[in-house]
Amino acid sequence: MAGKDDILTRPAIDDALAVLPDWRYRLGGLVTAYKCPTSASALELIAAVGRIAEEQNHHPDLDWRYNRVFVRYTSHDAGSEVTLRDIRAATHASQAAKEGGAVAEPGLYRTVEVGIDTPDPEEISEVWRVALGYRKGRFGDLEDPYGRGPNVWFQETETPNPNRIHLDVHRSQAESEPALEKTAATGALMDRDHAPKWVVVTDSQGNRLCLCTEAGHEPDL
Repeated sequence: MAGKDDILTRPAIDDALAVLPDWRYRLGGLVTAYKCPTSASALELIAAVGRIAEEQNHHPDLDWRYNRVFVRYTSHDAGSEVTLRDIRAATHASQAAKEGGAVAEPGLYRTVEVGIDTPDPEEISEVWRVALGYRKGRFGDLEDPYGRGPNVWFQETETPNPNRIHLDVHRSQAESEPALEKTAATGALMDRDHAPKWVVVTDSQGNRLCLCTEAGHEPDL
């Protein structure tokens, strides 16, 4: 059982990731995707990760898509943050993937949040929580207790944009630049005032989304 004292700081996480090239840090968790030689070998990788989870009593979120397996580790009992248990589990999962001939494709693991502009988050957050069947997250955001739907967070501002709801798409900084270039090529308006943490994208009809790096809306611990 982990506690608040077990939460790793961002520099400590970055140090760990320096020797875990398969993984990225994303919104309180470690994430990756593995491409397996076959669909059957993807199931074998899932079984191997399951055995690791049972041995360590630390269970990831898993998503199987034909020959790809998406994995996310976080310590829910430490407030959905990264602890040494996640580093240890990710290390063993990487070894299992290597033994099974899987190739890491962490850039495929995109994390999406819904952001809502509001002058008073408390006034509206309960409506969204109840309607979605979510729970309150780490910093007043709302999260799916089963890790399937996108998080919802409330951007407190006295001057909400007329387009109050936008999507935040999170990637690592290295993987964000190709996405930014491709998005710019569509003719979208790109506001880079806050780059590289996030870039505001506006389509021709005024709808917005933010392309964020891992550090986009993450406070320092």
